[in-house]
Amino acid sequence: MSMPTYVVTGGAGFIGSNFVRFALAAIPDLRIVNIDLLTYAGNLENIEGVPEGRHTFVRADITDAEAMARAVPEGADALINFAAETHVDRSILGPLVFVRTNVLGTQVLLDTARAKGVRRFLQVSTDEVYGSLAPGDPAFTEDRPLAPSSPYAASKAGADLLVLAAHRTYGQDAVITRCSNNYGPYQFPEKLIPLALSNALEDKPLPVYGDGRQVRDWIYSEDHSRAILAAVVRGRPGQVYNVGARSERYNIDVVREILRQLSKPESLIQYVKDRPAHDRRYAIDPTRAEKELGWRPEVALEDGLARTIGWYRDHAAWWRRVRDGSYREFYDKWYGGR
Repeated sequence: MSMPTYVVTGGAGFIGSNFVRFALAAIPDLRIVNIDLLTYAGNLENIEGVPEGRHTFVRADITDAEAMARAVPEGADALINFAAETHVDRSILGPLVFVRTNVLGTQVLLDTARAKGVRRFLQVSTDEVYGSLAPGDPAFTEDRPLAPSSPYAASKAGADLLVLAAHRTYGQDAVITRCSNNYGPYQFPEKLIPLALSNALEDKPLPVYGDGRQVRDWIYSEDHSRAILAAVVRGRPGQVYNVGARSERYNIDVVREILRQLSKPESLIQYVKDRPAHDRRYAIDPTRAEKELGWRPEVALEDGLARTIGWYRDHAAWWRRVRDGSYREFYDKWYGGR
């Protein structure tokens, strides 16, 4: 019997690389074909040390149909699409690249997967497609209408609809996961947690939007990887699964916990002008994933933050290199006038 084969797009990014490492460890005979364009958030250092005999890296653009036709092997067991532009702030500054990568790229991958006889297509999406919740609203379920607020979220919603349409129109075996805010090793330091802890480690100001009382449901990257693998193996075709840790926190409280664990003063917090259309609250109801996939989050936020802080302390050379060049240019452009 041949080795099971997964195609992972965006597998040199934060969540993708964590999944690659997790899946190769969880399935001893698994082979992964990892496709990544290596844009600013993709980094080959993220996949250093993975078993070379079971991991093949291909640098390619998911919007390039010919490149995808060459890279995706016939009859692969799954294509798992992590590849995306993901940062809301960047989408506000330049929406077009988000539409190109997240919408066009997803359609190219769907077409390629059908043509190559890939058994299952899994789209890694986000809770941001649902929009914002008021303080007393129930958490997002999979039946909530899509109401994205940002160009990023709108592009992911568009991609999700294409995936569902492929299932309904062509009978394509496709599954969607929509996850809450991730954190953990290898996260590009433009998102809240790695930005806050890397700045704090250097005693630099920690920018916090508005009053910092935006609510997010935080999930450790390994818990998310386990959920994705469960959806690949046990998900129902055409189904959407919300993935969350039932761990709602104010952003400001997350920042304060980071400072507490690092023994740094709260005077490092720097409140900055809120971004346009900033969703106030996200909350995920993962009941369907828990019941149908047999999955549960295992890492509490405080423990996950301690693990993440430990990783960033031990890998200071990694995040200092990442913060050079394109990231520094964006950081200054976005935060400099706030």
